[in-house]
Amino acid sequence: MDLSERKLKILQAIIGDYVKSAEPVGSRTLSKNYDLGISPATIRNEMSDLEEMGYLTHPHTSAGRVPSDKAYRLYVNTLMEKKELSQEEKNVIAESLKSNVNEFDETIKHAAQILSDITNLTSFAMTPNKNEDVIKYINLLPVDEETVVLMIASESGKISNKAISLNGPYEEDKLELLAKTLTYNYRGHKISDISTGKLISSIKSDVDALSGLEENIMPSFLKTLNEMLNVNLYMEGLTNIFDIPEYNDLKKARGFMELLGQKENFTRKLIERDDGVIVTIGEENSDDVMNDCSLITATYQVDGKMIGKIGVIGPTRMKYGEVTSIIEYLTDNLNSAFQLEGGKNGQKED
Repeated sequence: MDLSERKLKILQAIIGDYVKSAEPVGSRTLSKNYDLGISPATIRNEMSDLEEMGYLTHPHTSAGRVPSDKAYRLYVNTLMEKKELSQEEKNVIAESLKSNVNEFDETIKHAAQILSDITNLTSFAMTPNKNEDVIKYINLLPVDEETVVLMIASESGKISNKAISLNGPYEEDKLELLAKTLTYNYRGHKISDISTGKLISSIKSDVDALSGLEENIMPSFLKTLNEMLNVNLYMEGLTNIFDIPEYNDLKKARGFMELLGQKENFTRKLIERDDGVIVTIGEENSDDVMNDCSLITATYQVDGKMIGKIGVIGPTRMKYGEVTSIIEYLTDNLNSAFQLEGGKNGQKED
């Protein structure tokens, strides 16, 4: 059954009022605060119909109604109006990201902080899944008689440095030759292919001729590649939930904190989500502990290639239009910043 224009107006008013007040909405409130052009009795009848259709629920302790997940979904899909950000908000986002863009992970972490500050929600930002990243060059730098530094640089700008202790002294010319051999054989190949050992046998004869250096270096080489594939998740504003009425219930608050404390599990959920701006509401989320939450994620790109995710998690009673507008503007700025910087945004790791 399609909703009439009158029912849609009433539902939109209820959602707007409930999002602002966190209090169940009654017909008297709607009649008093919204120019709906109908009597309180008619509003009550329409609200009863909306409840029967599954768009409203009726808390036992109140005469008013609250929107259901179904109502929020309808709102997001058809009724939501995007909010134009203020110039001050735009300036904060643009300037903050521009000042940090040379340090990749710091930029992503800072983006999560900005998002939390503006929305007053718990935010997160996930670095890209680097399975498509490829090797740019490999170097081996002498430190002392039995220590070298393995440096691996990828096309995305990620740089990893790892100190390796050898079993004994080495010859610098052979160290240099091994670095050139590794670069020659692996440049342009996906890190994920090399880290799984798919390409190792193809240069075994070249490496074996280098006086045993490979016995110390190759295991560290593979381990470092796997570390470069790791996805980092940054979370900000975890304590913001204590300012949200829905989480005055300590059991709910504890469940929320436990959910976000399981970073590996939460990261996996984010990786599995589709690209673009995605909103999942209440029971649309696969995890039972998220049945009272809404999750909004968006994707950003690094140099037009690798994709990471950023977003917020909070109660279903959320300012969807405002939050999605902020996230979209933030991701647009991330895309522009990383595209301009290209390979300059690498972060060195120990």
